[in-house]
Amino acid sequence: MSSGSVAFPVPRVEDANSLSRAHTDEDVTPNEIAVGVIIGRSSEYFDFFVFGIACVLVFPFTLFPFMSRLDGTLMAFAIFALAFLARPIGTALGMAVQRRWGRGTKLTLAMFTLGVSTVGMAFLPNYSSIGSSAIVVLIVLRVGQGLALGASWDGLPSLLAMGVPTERRGWYAMIGQLGAPLGFIIAAALFAYLYSSLPVSEFLDWGWRYPFFVAFAINVVALFARLRLVVGQSYAELLQARELEPVPVAEVMSHEGSNVLLGAFAALASLALFHLVTVFPLSWISMYSAQSVVDVLEVQIMGAILAAGAIAVSGIIADRMGRRNLLGTMAVLIGVFSLTAPWLLRGGAVGNNAFILIGFILLGLSYGQSSGTVTNNFSSEFRYTGAALSTDLAWLFGAAFAPLVALGLSAKWGLGAVSLYLLSGVVCTLLALRINRVLEHRDA
Repeated sequence: MSSGSVAFPVPRVEDANSLSRAHTDEDVTPNEIAVGVIIGRSSEYFDFFVFGIACVLVFPFTLFPFMSRLDGTLMAFAIFALAFLARPIGTALGMAVQRRWGRGTKLTLAMFTLGVSTVGMAFLPNYSSIGSSAIVVLIVLRVGQGLALGASWDGLPSLLAMGVPTERRGWYAMIGQLGAPLGFIIAAALFAYLYSSLPVSEFLDWGWRYPFFVAFAINVVALFARLRLVVGQSYAELLQARELEPVPVAEVMSHEGSNVLLGAFAALASLALFHLVTVFPLSWISMYSAQSVVDVLEVQIMGAILAAGAIAVSGIIADRMGRRNLLGTMAVLIGVFSLTAPWLLRGGAVGNNAFILIGFILLGLSYGQSSGTVTNNFSSEFRYTGAALSTDLAWLFGAAFAPLVALGLSAKWGLGAVSLYLLSGVVCTLLALRINRVLEHRDA
């Protein structure tokens, strides 16, 4: 197989035989596995980005018309954060379902819940129709998204961390991360088209609902792509051979809770930046700048394309200098970038665009290696569930409240709040990586 193809070389004979059967009995090639993973991740991110963009362009006007635009956006961002609070609960529920009924049942239920929750938002009545009940319905659907995303964990980062040569680990780690820019590009492009093509009144009445309908079709494709992957006999046997099976969350936290937290904080700089270049700029610029919403979305789409390229490059760099070294280096660069944020965001369209584009490039280089960086800390029996919980908590601590905190504090105290928020994530990442290195040397 060529050097650019996706493969899963493993040292044990029985695992190699499992992969051999993947080419025969199941007829699932490694390249198809990679495509399935990207499709699955893209659908999840698409759902979340559609909601995030709607928090800026739609919900302040349709659900919170009794508030100022700023307060309405902050309320929408608070609801945005609920999914990340629900995500660890979804992981716990998903692990329980998988232990009892299997991986395929768990994924089907998770993707069905995610699709229904997202499409349900397309039918959401306005506040003018049913009052505060519309807000309650949105909260329920948003929590459903979070539960579903937590339950949809497929264990691929853990499998890659254990099953690929060390010198290629960075390249394989970035594959699943490509779903983030792809999901954002589709979501932003849909909103940009609808917002530019319709009068504001029609956009707020019915136009904004179309991206949520599109989510249904994308989720159906993603469900079948991922089911073909995770239900296959060879894939299941490979996970079992690697002891990548679900265990109760309480048991993981009891035995290896410190590793869960270490893994969560190691990715904090990257995830703190994640929503500060996607959701937050759209809210700040649309409220405090003359730059049009469509222009911002178009620049963000360009940024997401750059981020996708940067994610791929991160795999090459990480394999040369080490994943953790790259993550630490990028944390420092994100810290430097954070100091320029107030100056750039006060610099008109040129400064705004520079903030978005530079931020997306840094995000790609960092986020490309943020998944499972310290997965090897877990003992094999806890790795599957432990890696899922680390991911959930990283999103919760780093990204869940980023738009809310950045917009709220910057509106009251100035854009220096954005710098402080990013710097806090940088400090957490550097400390976590340092602690992890010390622990490795101690145990060596």
